[in-house]
Amino acid sequence: MSDGEQKTDPGAYPIQLGAQFRKNLHLYAGGALLLAAQQVLMAVRDLLVRNAVDSIDTGASEAAAHAAIVMLSVSIAAAIARVLSRITVFTGGRNVEYELRAALLSRLHKLGPSFFRKMPTGDIMSRATNDLTQVRLLLGFGLLNIVSSLLALASALYVMLSTSVRLTLAALATTPILMLITRSFSSKLFLRNRENQESIGKMSDRVLASLAGVRVVRSFALEEAEIRSFNETNIAYQDKSLALARLRGSMGPLMGALSSASVLIVFWYGGHLVLTKQIAKGDFVAFWLALLRLTWPLLALGFVAAIIQRGRAGYMRLQQIFEAVPDIASGPLAAPETVRGAVSVRGLVFAHGTRKVVDGVSFDVPAGGSLAIVGRTGSGKSTIATLLARLLPTPDKSVFLDGNDICDLPLSTVRESIGYAQQDAFLFSTTVARNIGYALDDPDDPEAMTHVKRAAQEASVLEEVEGLPEGFDTVVGERGVQLSGGQRQRVALGRALLREPPVLVLDDPLSAVDAKTEAQILEAIDRQAKNRTLILITHRVAAARRCGKIVVLDEGRVVEEGTHEELCKAGGLYASFAEEQQIEQDLEALGAMDFGPDSSSVPIVKEGAA
Repeated sequence: MSDGEQKTDPGAYPIQLGAQFRKNLHLYAGGALLLAAQQVLMAVRDLLVRNAVDSIDTGASEAAAHAAIVMLSVSIAAAIARVLSRITVFTGGRNVEYELRAALLSRLHKLGPSFFRKMPTGDIMSRATNDLTQVRLLLGFGLLNIVSSLLALASALYVMLSTSVRLTLAALATTPILMLITRSFSSKLFLRNRENQESIGKMSDRVLASLAGVRVVRSFALEEAEIRSFNETNIAYQDKSLALARLRGSMGPLMGALSSASVLIVFWYGGHLVLTKQIAKGDFVAFWLALLRLTWPLLALGFVAAIIQRGRAGYMRLQQIFEAVPDIASGPLAAPETVRGAVSVRGLVFAHGTRKVVDGVSFDVPAGGSLAIVGRTGSGKSTIATLLARLLPTPDKSVFLDGNDICDLPLSTVRESIGYAQQDAFLFSTTVARNIGYALDDPDDPEAMTHVKRAAQEASVLEEVEGLPEGFDTVVGERGVQLSGGQRQRVALGRALLREPPVLVLDDPLSAVDAKTEAQILEAIDRQAKNRTLILITHRVAAARRCGKIVVLDEGRVVEEGTHEELCKAGGLYASFAEEQQIEQDLEALGAMDFGPDSSSVPIVKEGAA
C-alpha cells in the first residue's frame, strides 16, 4: 500500500493525542523555530531602541537614525516570522482535527448497538464537532501561545536582566501570586468546561430527537410539550455556560489587576533608578518594551489555561468513543479468494438481555439455493437476518459461509458477501440515483446510471422514479421523507440488488407494496434466486412458496420446515398462514366487485380488480 493510500485509510490513523502530536511534530518544530527567531529579533529590537534613545539623549543623531533603520528592518523580519509561525502551527492543529475526525468516524462504524444505546446521536454529534474543535484549538492556538509565552519569557528576561537585575526582580514581584491564581482557576475551568460540553451534547440530542420525530410531534399536537422539554435542556445548558463565563470573567480582572500592580512598581522603582542615574534612559525604555512583551503572556495565562482545559475536557469525551470496545470484530482467517454462497446455521441462539429471541435455530442453504423464513411478528425472523450479516454479535460456531465460521472471517468479507436489505429502509439525504448506486465506486458516472436504472426496474420503482419532478436526480430528503413508505422500501431493495452479492438476504421486501407491485417484485426475486443464494424473510405465503425450502419460526424456534406443498399438507402453523392469507385474498377480490342496482346476480368487476 502506498503512502497516499495509507493516508486515506481512517483505520490507519492513531487515536492517541500524543501520537497525533508526534505525527505533526515537523510542523510544530518548524513553528517553534520561527517563534524563537521572532523573539530573538524582538530582543535585538529592544537593544536597538536602547541605543537609539541613548544616542538621541547624547545628541548623536546619525547613530540614532541608523539604529532606527535597522530597528525597522528587524521589526519587519520579526513580523514575517510571527505570521509564518502561526501558519505552520495552525496547520498542525488542522491536520490533527482532520485525522481525529476520520479516526472518529472509522471507530463509530465499528461500534455496535450496545454503544449507541448508551450514547445518543446528538451527544455523538456534539463530540464530533464542538469537542473536536476544542482539541484543535488546544493543539493549534493553545500550543502556539504556550511556546510563544515561554520564548517571550526567555527573550524578555534576557533584555531585562541585562538592563537591571533589581528592576527585574521588582517587576516580577507579583508573579508568584499570579501563578497561584492560575493554578486555582485551572482545575475549576476543567470541571466547568467538561460540564458545559456535556450539557451541549444533551441539548444537541434533544434538538435532533425533536426534528427527527417532527411528524409525530405535529400529529399529536405536542409542540408546546416539546418546546417545554427543550427549554429545560436549554436552561441547564445556560446555567452551565453562565457558571463557566463567571469563572472566566473573574479570572481576567484578577490577572489585569496584578499586571497593573507590576506596571506601577516598574514605573515607581524604574523612575527612581533613572533619576538617581543608576540606569540610563535608553535602558529604561528597552526594559519597558521587554516588559510589555512579557505582560501579554502573563495576561494570557488565564486565556491559555481555559483553552488547555477545554481541549483536555473535549479529548476526554472523544476518548470515550475511541476506547469503546466494538461488539463485533473481524476474525483471524484470511479473506477467501471466492465466495460460493453456501450458508449453514447450527443451533443459533441469541438473546436481548435475558430474553431469548432466537433459540436453537438450524438450517442449510446450498450455494445458489433459496430459503424462506416465515413466522409471526416477533418470532425472530429479522434478528436472524441481522445475525447472518453480522450486524449484531453473532455467536461463534453458529453461522457458516462456505463451511467457514463467519466469526472467523474478516468482517469486510462477510458484509461484502452477504447483502442485506432491511425491512425498515434507510435512505440518505441525497438523490434517488445516489441512493440506489450507493455501492458503486462512482455513482455519478454516466455508465453507472445504466446499472442504477436496471436495479430500479428490478425493484419495480423505475416508472415512479422517472415520474418524480427531477427523476433520478430528485433529492429524497432526510431519511427519504419525500418518498412514500413503499417507494423508500423499493429504492432500498434496488440498492441491495445492484450490489449483486453471493448471498442476498431480503427482510420482508413486500410489507409496503400493493398487489400489482408485489407480483413484479416476486418475479424479480425469482430472477435473483437463479444467480445467487437467496434468503427471504417474509410473512407472505405467496413469496415463501417460490423458495426451494421454507423454515417456519415460532417464538424463536423452528417448528416446521419443508417445501410449500409439504407444509400445506402437514396442517401446521404454515398451513394456517396459507389459509388465512387465501381468505384475505378472496375477501379483497369480493370487495373489488360491484353488483349494480339493475343486476340481480351478475357481478360487475371494477377496473383493476383482476
